[in-house]
Amino acid sequence: MAINITPVTNHREREKGFLVYPVYSRRSAGLSIGINLYPDKKSCLFNCPYCEVFPFSSNARFSLEQMEEDLRYVISSSQEQNIPIKDICFSGNGEPTLSHVFEEALKLAENIRSQSASSAKLVVITNGTGLLQQNVFSLLKNEAATNPSLDIWLKVDAGTPEWYEKINRSNISFDELTNVKKEFAASTSFTIQTMLCAINGQPPSETEAKMWEELVCQLAKNMLNGKSNVRKVQIYGKARNAPEDPLATELPAEYLEKRAESLRDIFSTSEIITPVEIYL
Repeated sequence: MAINITPVTNHREREKGFLVYPVYSRRSAGLSIGINLYPDKKSCLFNCPYCEVFPFSSNARFSLEQMEEDLRYVISSSQEQNIPIKDICFSGNGEPTLSHVFEEALKLAENIRSQSASSAKLVVITNGTGLLQQNVFSLLKNEAATNPSLDIWLKVDAGTPEWYEKINRSNISFDELTNVKKEFAASTSFTIQTMLCAINGQPPSETEAKMWEELVCQLAKNMLNGKSNVRKVQIYGKARNAPEDPLATELPAEYLEKRAESLRDIFSTSEIITPVEIYL
């Protein structure tokens, strides 16, 4: 089958039971090959109102054998069409690090990447809840230390418990999750991803914005070999349909730009050389 990399407004292919799906990614700026560890239903400890995964159920089941076959096929098809592969990305219908096959799938994806798409990155998009499990914490820490192609995109949507309850809606406490992110940042290189959108028509408060900046700076001040462990800060806006629309709505580009510029100014005065990028 031909790969369709036309920009999409949601990732509904995942909800058809797909294990591997090519998609145009704003943050990757090109073709990203997604790996979905939950082809049968959504599985996540967050309930973000902006999440584009619609309710569904499927008889599909994940298998490493099918993942390998599909991933090799998509890579081969993209190369036949001369479409550069920016990354191979674990995302899908839930939190990938909580899957019982995550470690095996991660290592299999890295083997295939190194064999067939060595210029592509290997990306894990995570909300950080898996870090509360020591085996996941150690796995990501060790893989990041030994595999320069791996980039962990860690969600940091909120700087206060109040906004966290609105934007992520999780039973895991804000303080518990924040503390484990700080522990992770002390030893591991990663990318911060932050969704900025309005909830019930209201943007984050000024207090929330300042506390988020403080938290991001705390994470970015951790150094490894003279460089911040935070590779990049990705600020992105709502651009896809979600089941609870219009609970979450996009904010003006000017708002995102103002937040990004404020963080850049703080980084500059703190001598933190970390890019802050916006994705609309």
